[in-house]
Amino acid sequence: MGIKSNSKSKSKSSFNSNSNSNSKNNSKVLTLPTILTLARIAAIPLLVATFYMDGWRGTGGCTSIFTAAAITDWLDGFIARKMNLNSTFGAFLDPVADKLMVATTLILLCTQPLDLPLFSQTPWLLIIPSITIIGREITMSALREWAASQGSKLQQAVAVNNLGKWKTATQMTSLTILLATRHCSHGGPALLVASGVLLLYMSAGLAIWSFVVYMSKIQKVLLR
Repeated sequence: MGIKSNSKSKSKSSFNSNSNSNSKNNSKVLTLPTILTLARIAAIPLLVATFYMDGWRGTGGCTSIFTAAAITDWLDGFIARKMNLNSTFGAFLDPVADKLMVATTLILLCTQPLDLPLFSQTPWLLIIPSITIIGREITMSALREWAASQGSKLQQAVAVNNLGKWKTATQMTSLTILLATRHCSHGGPALLVASGVLLLYMSAGLAIWSFVVYMSKIQKVLLR
């Protein structure tokens, strides 16, 4: 009897300590992943400034900043999981930083069309997927905020799925290519630009597809 009660008390105390550590992490405002997320937001003005610089200094600068932001986007999530540094503030801020960086880059690319004859004939080529992606992100942000106020079932319905992850991957790859090749106009680089545009349209398609999936899940929850 004494051994059983001791083991129960030990397991209970360990559970309490784990729950206490998790609650402490959630209450922290500045953790390492959150600092990386804040750094991504702080890098946005630098991205804008380097985008309008002339020559390869501007192209290389803004491409490097965007690539670093994409890497830290993966890195802060990895650190948060491995080191148990999840926080409520970080969970809120991370998607905000991603959306700000992506929306800024899309708008920049639309204001200064790529140096290719194709874009002089079809200036709307980047505008259509950009509006689709930005519109979807704004709508999903509002939808997730509404779902959070309605209960856990709706929150689960709008949790990030594999389609959303593929959308993010194609989006980041596309924007990196388009930033790096925006002053290229001949031969191989032109084909690379075309692949970047194609990936951007794929990302827009995945954005719409994932949004339809989310809405279908929400409808099932509401009709129960």
